[in-house]
Amino acid sequence: MFREGKTGTAHSVAASRGAVLSASEIQALVRTDQPLLEQFVELETQLQPNGFDLTLEQVARFVGAGRIDFSNAERRLAETVPLQFEGDWLFLEPGAYKVQFHELLHLPRDIIALGAPRTSLLRSGVTVETGFWDAGFEGLSEALLVIFNTAGFYLKREARLMQLVFLKLSEPASSGYRGVYAAEPRGTA
Repeated sequence: MFREGKTGTAHSVAASRGAVLSASEIQALVRTDQPLLEQFVELETQLQPNGFDLTLEQVARFVGAGRIDFSNAERRLAETVPLQFEGDWLFLEPGAYKVQFHELLHLPRDIIALGAPRTSLLRSGVTVETGFWDAGFEGLSEALLVIFNTAGFYLKREARLMQLVFLKLSEPASSGYRGVYAAEPRGTA
């Protein structure tokens, strides 16, 4: 269903009820008894006009093959080995790595999140690939870090790698996230 907007453009009535959360809305949700996210490094720096920057906790190298099927009955994640920082820095050769973020998320049933790499990474030949954060997800997050730059890339501990954008659903999901990655403990990378 579409309706005519004030500027003459059509937009979905359902979409007008959902919205991207602003910095002030995210900040208010962080300060509740059941915060949207916690364990962040510095709220003022990580809070963005339309989202929140996630920071690096751990990096791991892939050392084995993974597999996936339709039902996940035969799913096996690729084996990884954590990499050690030298002081606060870690140099990565070109390739794919698994990263774990520092922040702990608590998404209510009426909010989902999407992630994108910070543009400073893209300008250096590096990207972050990720899935969606379903309504009701609680836990730590992981993503795929890909170094395309043939000269490699340096990462500092707690670097801001990715921005999450939170979207308010037009109505709460009937049930929250129930997948195997909910409430993952630290150090699973």
